[in-house]
Amino acid sequence: MRAKFAAAALALAVGLGGSIAPVAAETKPAATQAAGPKARDVIVSYANQAEAMYTNSYLAAKEMQTAIEALIANPSAQTQQAAKDAWKKARDPYQITEAFRFGNKIVDEWEGNVNAWPLDEGLIDYLDKSRGTSSDENPLYAANVIASKTIRIGKKTVDVSKITPKLLHDLNSAAGVESNVASGWHAIEFLLWGKDLHGTERGAGERPWTDYDTKACTGGNCERRAQYLKVATQTLVDDLKEMADDWGAKGKARAALLKKKDKAGLAVIFTGLGSLSYGELAGERMKLGLLLHDPEEEHDCFSDNTHNSHYYDEVGIQDVYYGRFTRIDGTTFSGPSVADLVRAKDAKIADEIDAKMAAALAALKAIKDTADSGEMFYDMMLAEGNAKGNKLIQDGVDALVAQAHAIERGVAALKIQIKVEGSESLDNPEAAKKK
Repeated sequence: MRAKFAAAALALAVGLGGSIAPVAAETKPAATQAAGPKARDVIVSYANQAEAMYTNSYLAAKEMQTAIEALIANPSAQTQQAAKDAWKKARDPYQITEAFRFGNKIVDEWEGNVNAWPLDEGLIDYLDKSRGTSSDENPLYAANVIASKTIRIGKKTVDVSKITPKLLHDLNSAAGVESNVASGWHAIEFLLWGKDLHGTERGAGERPWTDYDTKACTGGNCERRAQYLKVATQTLVDDLKEMADDWGAKGKARAALLKKKDKAGLAVIFTGLGSLSYGELAGERMKLGLLLHDPEEEHDCFSDNTHNSHYYDEVGIQDVYYGRFTRIDGTTFSGPSVADLVRAKDAKIADEIDAKMAAALAALKAIKDTADSGEMFYDMMLAEGNAKGNKLIQDGVDALVAQAHAIERGVAALKIQIKVEGSESLDNPEAAKKK
């Protein structure tokens, strides 16, 4: 994610991203406060929930893999559409895990192989002629691994004749360029949909299914493109399994969290919630695109699925805050949560957080509903002069910032110190617009 590289970590004590004034905690006399769970029980349940949610995402990705393998084995318009549908279906269970990213160093370091964006598509495959063949910012802008046996990275010649998980991971951020993304959700998305050339007009990527048909091959290198898609999908499945295991009984992410003292462990949880709400989702994924009116800043830009990704990020924030979620098989997880701790400490602040979270979900659902109705998709909402679309996005940003502000009050009530990711798009929008 861009915020991983660009957003500054800011102390909550000085306000989220500098745009939110610090708020003093209100505490009630101890006699009026309900007994809450033990902090240690909340932290352990959070680790259990992380394991369960990443396992859920892994299982959803396995279902997607089955559909992609069917496309590769028997390319057709029908199998391509089924693979696209499976990608979208698997995307939601991943998005709800994003609240674990910030605060957990192991997750944040791993995330770049799984969900990095935006990406320069020419590293992977052919570009439309309208996109040009070079970029001053990226020497690998048109490297086209699929069509190549070797590529040059600086002074080094790299053998790309055999596409492997290690190669894809190694190519991420190649030449020091963050938009060189070779693996993860968005690489697979690009390979299924192709580049969206419609700008802020209606339409997603239109890759022909014949890009995978070795007989009626379009785009060239169809067998190798299928191999890239197969390896990228397996790599994503393996990466998700790795993170599920990292939260398991003997996993390193669980161990890193549980060795922390109680307040430090709770700080990890709130850091994830505040950073995703403020710097990442409100700032880098929403406000920046609105400032620039640029569809290239759309998160799921090839598939026009951004309305769902944003919505399920918020679902994930609430799932982690309240300590519950629903698996793809319909079973549920629940446990003691930071919401319980805040309510035990100060019911008024807990009520405020509840209200702001409900408002944030409603604002993002308004975006989702508008896109689902077919009226306009997220890239269309970004267009300059689209007053209704711009307002839908700005309302989402405002609701997420207000939610982060409310979370800040809960953190203060529990006397915890955290740092959250900021965003220049929120903190210094004029500077962000010049980039």
